[in-house]
Amino acid sequence: MDLGIAGKVALVTASTRGIGLGIAQALAAEGARVAIAARTEADVERTADSLGGVGIAVDLMTEEGARRAVDETVKRLGPVDILVNNLGLRAGSSWIDTGPKEFEAAFAGNVAVSVRMTQHVLPGMLERGWGRVVAITSVWGRETGGAPAYNAAKAAEISFVKSLAREVAGKGVTVNAVAPGSILWSGGGWDRRQKADPDGIAGFIRHEMPMGRFGTVDEVASIVAFVCSMQASLLNGACIAVDGAQSRSGI
Repeated sequence: MDLGIAGKVALVTASTRGIGLGIAQALAAEGARVAIAARTEADVERTADSLGGVGIAVDLMTEEGARRAVDETVKRLGPVDILVNNLGLRAGSSWIDTGPKEFEAAFAGNVAVSVRMTQHVLPGMLERGWGRVVAITSVWGRETGGAPAYNAAKAAEISFVKSLAREVAGKGVTVNAVAPGSILWSGGGWDRRQKADPDGIAGFIRHEMPMGRFGTVDEVASIVAFVCSMQASLLNGACIAVDGAQSRSGI
């Protein structure tokens, strides 16, 4: 299927590895002109070269870094048509080590950075009458689970998506969330846990993963690419779980 986004300019945050890299690759495969924004310059340059796109080494947690990511993309590729907010940070792991400081960090590294990046690209999208904004959230934003501060921050990010989608509906811009479940990729958190405790992770898979396996980066990336497509014009304000029925929420 031709997704109709060849030539569109896509900016993907935190996209030098894992899910972000997979999304950037999927969009590039559809002919989109992709900008990679992340902190480590060597990783950014390597990834951009592999995709034939542009790389921007910035700290997206700052207003200056977010603005520069957008400005550099516009300067080198053109106005941003597609924004994928993939950056997400955890703070704390349970209520034993979680308090106000961890909540502030989690909100800053998830919902706040997504709001900031979106504010920089949205006016142009509205002016041109077309745009796609996608936030990579989590099953732990749709229901209780995971680290408390991360859980709350991802829930807030989903709420932001729904609110903004309703406001821009009918103006050619869609805003959606994609909520991955437990995704395995080399060097990622589940990869490290599996190597450290293979028996424990095998038990987790048996009890928590109905498909009997972790999800893959490509399985998430293909859904994100469709959400960014021309065909997904009616998809707006949604939170799509990509988790192999791992989550238990009925909505």
